Amino acid sequence: MNPLVSTDTRHGGTRLSVNVNKVALLRNTRHLGIPSVARAATLCLQAGADGITVHPRPDERHIRPHDVHDIAALLKDWPQAEYNIEGNPFHNLMDFVRELADKGMPPQQATFVPDSEGQFTSDHGWDLALDGERLRPLIAECSALGVRVSLFMDPLPEAMALARAVGAQRVELYTEPYAAAHAAARPADAAAHGQAGQAEQLARFAAAAAAAQAQGLGVNAGHDLNRDNLADFLRAVPGVLEVSIGHALVADALELGLPETVRAYQRCIRAAESGAARP
Repeated sequence: MNPLVSTDTRHGGTRLSVNVNKVALLRNTRHLGIPSVARAATLCLQAGADGITVHPRPDERHIRPHDVHDIAALLKDWPQAEYNIEGNPFHNLMDFVRELADKGMPPQQATFVPDSEGQFTSDHGWDLALDGERLRPLIAECSALGVRVSLFMDPLPEAMALARAVGAQRVELYTEPYAAAHAAARPADAAAHGQAGQAEQLARFAAAAAAAQAQGLGVNAGHDLNRDNLADFLRAVPGVLEVSIGHALVADALELGLPETVRAYQRCIRAAESGAARP
């Protein structure tokens, strides 16, 4: 089996990778070095997180270069956990991948995201008909360094063959459309419309995941997943290997504390896998 597409997980199911960008964003509002991004990552791992995600943007609004290296060093003591670095490979992402590989600490995964410089947040997947040939050599370079590449993609079944053709090992499905439909189903005056929209979105994502898996791609998912919608998504979209969650998880941690929040998200994942009701 190609180690870059191994589906092995610590517990045999979907892995939880915690995105610590928002911890860095809070730290950067002062010059005191608190909260510590590395300490937050440690607390997540101690509580059962399966990995840590960072998305260092060119403007350094949250994750900064030293954070990327500090977490790589930290994860040497957590061999069962994975390090996922997200970003646009045409901007600064590849520099980090190369630097860490040169130090003998390559991330397990690089998630290529088609963000523009200064973009508020990720809001669309790759157009591989447009960018696929530019991505191909960078994917090959990561693979040569032992780094798995996941492409951030909209839930379009027809795009998955292109993702495989350019050399990716996984795709990360952009889940904001599902999250928005799930949220719309909650108010009483919008219940019927929201539930229909949610079912439609889940069908789209299930079809995209099945198409990816048929191409031999692993499937990740992320963006606006939270404690309310995560289990429903995983029940409807089988075979998701990893969810990357940051904003909602850090927001929940303000109420519950970081370790308990990580445990709560893991309970959502386990509930989905067991078929139990949402905890």
